[in-house]
Amino acid sequence: MDLSIIIINWNSKGYLRDCLKSIPQAAAGLAYETLVIDNGSYDGSAEMLAQEFPHVTFIQSERNLGFSSANNRAARQAKGNFLLFLNPDTVVLENALETLVDALHKLPHAGAVGAKLLNTDRSLQTSCVQSFPTVLNQMLDCELLRRWFPRSGLWGTAALLNRSHEPALVEAISGACIMVKRHVFERLGGFDERYFMYSEDIDIAYRIHQEGFNCYYVPEAILIHHGGGSSKSAGNGFSATMMRESIFRFMQFRKGRSAAVLFRIVILFSALIRMGLIILSIPFHFLRFSRCYFAMRKWLAILKWSLGGEQWAELAAERKSL
Repeated sequence: MDLSIIIINWNSKGYLRDCLKSIPQAAAGLAYETLVIDNGSYDGSAEMLAQEFPHVTFIQSERNLGFSSANNRAARQAKGNFLLFLNPDTVVLENALETLVDALHKLPHAGAVGAKLLNTDRSLQTSCVQSFPTVLNQMLDCELLRRWFPRSGLWGTAALLNRSHEPALVEAISGACIMVKRHVFERLGGFDERYFMYSEDIDIAYRIHQEGFNCYYVPEAILIHHGGGSSKSAGNGFSATMMRESIFRFMQFRKGRSAAVLFRIVILFSALIRMGLIILSIPFHFLRFSRCYFAMRKWLAILKWSLGGEQWAELAAERKSL
C-alpha cells in the first residue's frame, strides 16, 4: 500500500465529512487507506463514518490522548509505506496527495513533505512552513516585523515568497498536513508523546533533520485549512497558553534547560508589553472594546503561565486528561 492517511477527530464532524469527500480525487492512482481516530469526543462521527464512509477504519479512544499519542496509536495500525497526518479541518485539492507522494519518492534524502495551505478565503496560510523556535525569534515574533522582513531567516517562511513551483528545503512543516516516510517515522519512534498539543510537528521535523533527512515544502500540493476548527471551542487563553507550554517543552527537550528558562522570561516581558499596549490603545478603539477585552484575557493567561501559574496547561499535557 502506498499511503495511509491518518486523521484525528475531536468535535469536528462537519469538517471531517468535507475532508473525507475531498480525498478520493486527490489520491486517484494511489493505493491508500484512511484511518480516523476519535479523541474521546463522541460527536457522532462514528455513526456518520459507518453510513457515509464505510471503507474508513475508525478507532474510538475513550479519552483525549492528544495529538501525538493519537497519531502514534493510529500509525501502529497503518499499512502504508508513507504516512500522511492530516487535520480534519482541511480540504484536499486536485491531485495534492499524488503530488506529495511523488515528491517524497524523488526528493534527495526526503524524510517528510508538506503542502501549500490556504485559508478559507483562499489566501496563503503562512504557518504552513516554519523555523525552529529560538529565544530570539520568539522574542521578536510579531505580525509587524513579519510584514517588514518576510524573508528573514527568523521566521523560516522565505520559501512561501518564491515564484518557483519547485519543492523547497525548509526547517519545519505544519502538522495540519505532513507526510512522512514510514521507516523514518518508525526510526524516530513516532511523535514525542510528551507534547499534548502544539509543537509536535516542529519537534518531529527537528528530529528528522537530526537523523540526516530533509523536510520539503511542495507548493504544487494545495489544501484548504480552515484552521483551529477542532480547538476554537476550547477558548482564547487555552490555545495561547498551551502553545507557549509546548514551545517551552521543545526548548527544554531539544535546546536545554537554560534556553527554556530564558524563553519563559522573554514571554513574561512580551506579555507585559502587549498588555500595556492594549491598555494604551483602548481610547482609540472604543468601538472595538470586545477585541481589546479578549486580547487582554489572552495575554493575562500567558503572563500567568510565564510566572508559573496556569498549572492546568501543564497538568493537561502531563496527564492527557482534557
